[in-house]
Amino acid sequence: MNEITVAPLRERDITRYIAREFYQEFDHWIESDVIVVGAGPSGLLCARDLAAKGFRTLLVEQGLALGGGFWSGGYLMNKATICEPAHLLLDELGVPCKPIKDCPGMWIVNPPHATARLIAAAYEAGARVMNLTKVVDLILRDNGRLEGVVVNNTTAELAGHDVIHVDPIALESRIVVDATGHDAVVVDLLHRRNLYQAVPGNGAMWVARSEALVVERTREVYPNCFVAGLAVAAVDGSPRMGPAFGSMLLSGRRAAELIHRKLKDE
Repeated sequence: MNEITVAPLRERDITRYIAREFYQEFDHWIESDVIVVGAGPSGLLCARDLAAKGFRTLLVEQGLALGGGFWSGGYLMNKATICEPAHLLLDELGVPCKPIKDCPGMWIVNPPHATARLIAAAYEAGARVMNLTKVVDLILRDNGRLEGVVVNNTTAELAGHDVIHVDPIALESRIVVDATGHDAVVVDLLHRRNLYQAVPGNGAMWVARSEALVVERTREVYPNCFVAGLAVAAVDGSPRMGPAFGSMLLSGRRAAELIHRKLKDE
């Protein structure tokens, strides 16, 4: 076996260049066109499509890993279903989908593979991610105009302000997308500011109804605030769909199309 020569490394240099690269990039993302809150399937595809259209797009994710529930599929079985025509979106990204012979219109996908490709596609399009970052408030002007989010480190927030008081920071944007799933975090924050009705949360499971409504009702719910994915069901109180992720992808694309139209017209 040939001997491998490793370049000389100094620990200080590793730290230095990680920090330099991070903060140079971070300065660029303090202000963006679109902030997508939640890096599940709908948020990832929405961010990918917007970045591909040339919009400066930042994904904010409170967890360490990206992908939301799409990573694990149903009941830790590492498989998920995709209903037509959403399988075409995965085919576009190079993700294998297998048709189910006994159930026309339904496809099976390996969630880790699909999620990995969604993440890669978002990065390749130009979107960037701030993970372990929790949205704790909103930037609102005198006229109630939404102009960004207030974020903090997730671990600091979990510890609680009585334990470690760490002030949050602000990230400005022209559009904010709530793709936070069951919690509809951004819309709930609007409600706390008396700017939107209370978020009722998802209804009981009814897959066919939920899949249709999530895509159909993807929309701008407040000036400059769009909802996508399961956050749509949470805001409307419509049914949940479980490990059927087709509408998540279709909703992400629809949100990107609506936002593109709005920003193009401004």
